[in-house]
Amino acid sequence: MQITIALTKGRILKETLPLLGLAGIEPVEDISQSRKLLFDTNREGVRLLILRGSDVPTYVQFGAADIGVAGKDTLLEHGAEGLYEPLDLGIARCQLMTAGIVGVLPRSGRIRVATKYVNIARRFYAERGRQVDIIKLYGAMELAPIMTLADEIVDIVDTGNTLKANGLEAREAIADVSSRLIVNKAAMKMKHQAIQQIVDSLRQAVG
Repeated sequence: MQITIALTKGRILKETLPLLGLAGIEPVEDISQSRKLLFDTNREGVRLLILRGSDVPTYVQFGAADIGVAGKDTLLEHGAEGLYEPLDLGIARCQLMTAGIVGVLPRSGRIRVATKYVNIARRFYAERGRQVDIIKLYGAMELAPIMTLADEIVDIVDTGNTLKANGLEAREAIADVSSRLIVNKAAMKMKHQAIQQIVDSLRQAVG
């Protein structure tokens, strides 16, 4: 029986691999030294798939992977149809927040908001009865208010140093973010014992 675990490349991957090691799952080669995206592990029948964070829920949702590790921000944006979320891994912690230029209050009426989290931003402002035009960007959100492209941004905030360095301030918290274990619902039924063993091992590793 094959179990495929989809992992998010970058910071989350670096923090996930030690947890997998504590759970008894280790890649048979050094992922950081390879251009491959699919890796066998020391546990027979378990392999690791390395993906962009935004693609992990899709691979798990459609059954191309059985298990995944993704940021809560990605899950909130993507939606959780067909997924179980059995475990908060407690890694890659940060906050999803609104931000704008220091001391400049948002204008009344309709405002422009730049973000890559289009669905989250739309829901957040709608719940507060605020009218917004959402502008989708893929990076360097801090530039949007500076260059008057947007009044506010919605983005991940860790230390807040990047905001400060660009003359911005965090405003409203939208969600606490950390990496979550997700499982395909159909796979959980068909491969229950094998998947549950991995979930339980990771729960123990997280403590």
